[in-house]
Amino acid sequence: MPDISTRTVLERFPAGHPRGSWPADAYAAQQHAQGKDARVVMDLDSDEFLVVTDTSPQ
Repeated sequence: MPDISTRTVLERFPAGHPRGSWPADAYAAQQHAQGKDARVVMDLDSDEFLVVTDTSPQ
């Protein structure tokens, strides 16, 4: 059976924020401190920075 994972969006931040991706980066760092494998990706369709984590279906 193939390893199937999906992304879960933990939080969204507008790309037009004056500090750019910093708020998303800070949130991802907080999630890392709590043991979650979170990272920031850019969603071009919504013009948002997304903090996502990969999850495997149970």
